[in-house]
Amino acid sequence: MPTDDRSLTPERVLDAYRTVLRARALDDRRFVLNRAGKLAFIISPRGHEVAQVAAITALEPGRDRFCLYYRNFAAALACGFTPEELMLSAFARASDPSSGGRQTPGNFGSRRRGVIIGSSTVGPQIPKAAGIGLALKWRGEGGLCFVSFGEGATSQGDFHEGMNFAAIHRCPVIFFCENNHWAISVPQRLQVAGPGVAERAGAYGIPGVRVSGDDFFEVYRVVAQAASRARAGEGPTLIEADVLRLQSHSTDDDQRAYRDADELAAEAARDPIPRMRDALIDRGWLTPEGDRRVGEEVSREVERATEAAEAAPDPDPASLARHVYADG
Repeated sequence: MPTDDRSLTPERVLDAYRTVLRARALDDRRFVLNRAGKLAFIISPRGHEVAQVAAITALEPGRDRFCLYYRNFAAALACGFTPEELMLSAFARASDPSSGGRQTPGNFGSRRRGVIIGSSTVGPQIPKAAGIGLALKWRGEGGLCFVSFGEGATSQGDFHEGMNFAAIHRCPVIFFCENNHWAISVPQRLQVAGPGVAERAGAYGIPGVRVSGDDFFEVYRVVAQAASRARAGEGPTLIEADVLRLQSHSTDDDQRAYRDADELAAEAARDPIPRMRDALIDRGWLTPEGDRRVGEEVSREVERATEAAEAAPDPDPASLARHVYADG
């Protein structure tokens, strides 16, 4: 995997940009459906989308493994989930590919895409990724495990145990912290001791890198470098992507109750999607007309996905205890 963006053709980056727009449009639709009483609960990726898609673009879905967390809606799309599949999950329909409508939306799982099913508990995907990394090392096929989490998860024992294990055994793991500076309603200064998350890598003798999460090309570069290290047998890397949380923690939360209105307005003005669009226009890879056309295509995709998912059948109530109690 190259360690710069020279392998990023305009086609690859425009495809990534479409994924970013798709994530935002789907999320906007989910929010409206939630407020209309049609969806029970969602966790928004708003402000994280560019960082998530850039990271996955630097990796190899199908070869690598992915332990995603509940805010990784855009990352799931980049791993190959379709809009319809994610809307089936949001509606908890029987054909939801992650869990058949049994998991909270945001707990993504897909065996064929290498996405390991998660849970709503904070942090358990981190030691899981370390173990998967060790298995990938033993197999010797050059695959790695990418695990993502918020900065709130770095207060959990799971984070330190997973980092320590992966560092000792030089497991091919990329620890990707999406730091939006809020663990629900707790600000970073009350959640993370010290200057930040990336510095904690030094305690385990591995590289720690901080990157601006609104810069697609920089996120791609640092993740590609970490992937090169992992595939070469040099062990794990901790990456801290500085991102914005442009929506409340979840639809059951209202961040206006604990965040300053001026701060929220200032962050909204720094939305990473316009920055990515402007970077592509500056490179001559996108035109305003092309951007408008892609937006219209994405809107039609969202309409089709929503209609199909809303019309899909619910799980059979008789199957309620399946995967909960032993059959028979």
